[in-house]
Amino acid sequence: MRKRSKYRPKGLLPDPVNWVLAGLKPFTSVALSADLRIKNHDAMDLLRRGDATVATIDVLIGAFNMCEAYTMLRPELGQDWKEEIKAGLDALHAVGRRGVESGRFILKAEELNAMNLVMEIHDTQLQNTTVRDMEKAMDIVSAEYRARRMRPIKEKT
Repeated sequence: MRKRSKYRPKGLLPDPVNWVLAGLKPFTSVALSADLRIKNHDAMDLLRRGDATVATIDVLIGAFNMCEAYTMLRPELGQDWKEEIKAGLDALHAVGRRGVESGRFILKAEELNAMNLVMEIHDTQLQNTTVRDMEKAMDIVSAEYRARRMRPIKEKT
């Protein structure tokens, strides 16, 4: 049997200049930015009304994790709001835990306030970032997940 080569060719970008320029664009100029904000705010509204599902909570978890990742990426994107973001993540975790146990995701008033503040911070971050910043923040979230530094809502038994 012949030995396999370790060589693997790299992927080629068809247009590297446009790829770099697309990364420098502000995120608000991308067509998906409005869809993302609508999806995030719809998830918050469904949770506020008591109609949230597991998919809704997943959307909020993604948004809040990105909010925290932006502060790790660039301090000017909300490093001074670190405690408020942590409080919002704690509130989301508590809502998720209760939802897993009871089957309904119901908010308390202080949790709603903390989560609304985090969503406002996230909206401001999205206004002040580029597409490349978003990609780097998504890489940070993925690395944190792979390293198992995120708190699971549902504990494995």
